[in-house]
Amino acid sequence: MPQVIEWINAGADAIVWRCPVEEVTWGSQLVVQEFQMAMFFRDGKAYDVFGPGRHTLTTLNIPMLTGVLTKLAGFGGNKPFKASVIFISTKIFAGKWGTKAQTTELAPLQTYGQFWFKIEDATLFVNEVIGGQSAYTTDQVNSFLRGYLNEKIIGELSNYDLITVFTRLNETSIIVKNALIDYFRRVGIELTDLKFEGLDTTPEYRERLFWLKTGQNTSSEVLRMETMKSAAESLGKNGGSGALGAGMVIIPQIMNQQAQLPTTPATTLVICPNCNDKVSASSKFCSACGASLVFLSKGTITCCKCDKAIPSNSKFCPECGNKTT
Repeated sequence: MPQVIEWINAGADAIVWRCPVEEVTWGSQLVVQEFQMAMFFRDGKAYDVFGPGRHTLTTLNIPMLTGVLTKLAGFGGNKPFKASVIFISTKIFAGKWGTKAQTTELAPLQTYGQFWFKIEDATLFVNEVIGGQSAYTTDQVNSFLRGYLNEKIIGELSNYDLITVFTRLNETSIIVKNALIDYFRRVGIELTDLKFEGLDTTPEYRERLFWLKTGQNTSSEVLRMETMKSAAESLGKNGGSGALGAGMVIIPQIMNQQAQLPTTPATTLVICPNCNDKVSASSKFCSACGASLVFLSKGTITCCKCDKAIPSNSKFCPECGNKTT
């Protein structure tokens, strides 16, 4: 009865399987299920690849391995030969990642998320990962992929400053994902998607981020950053489901949401010194009585004598010495 080489009862999360029998006889039946590939592997190198179906092993359908075997002393066309058969699942798999990184100003980051991938080039994958990293099991492959992904994410995030990473997270994550796609393709893997689920920094840099943002944005942005700070402090203290560790929390949902507050700036009003009516601070004359207004919108007043702009809290004009009203 011919030998049958087959990966049966493969788990839903199983990526690779190495057949434990390494002595193969000619005429054996190699059975490859749907969403699988099988490859002959010998001396740390991948050879002939088989897709789904039942294959009878002859020198005709494993030409690459046969070419290597014929150079060996004592090789015969009817003698068993030694080689590993590596089975690879071609389904899409999901994985999780999490790592610490730094920005250009050395601000510490804690990030984590999910990624989805599938084996695109079996020969490259077997040579680079299975053979190159000695990752013969699914656990070993997953461990390598997490480490590989974390290393590349650290490298990519180090190109950005703190405020860019947090305020343009969607754009940054897309750029990082595109860079990682190229990295994974080099080892025969297609990175189908990557998602940032958590991103935070330490309280010190969180405070710095808050003031960087509020110092240059509108009141709606200030409110959003205040919300982010409150959520970060609350989750950090309570150790909620979003906590990543001491003081580390999930905040990209707050950072990325669009502010829903009105964007039209409020009108600043001042009191007319003549009739006490409320008038726009940008007005030069009172709309109620026509009196000249000395107040400006930036904390200065105009001297009644020399018309120079001076601080609104001045008791005397530093230009001409006139007493202000």
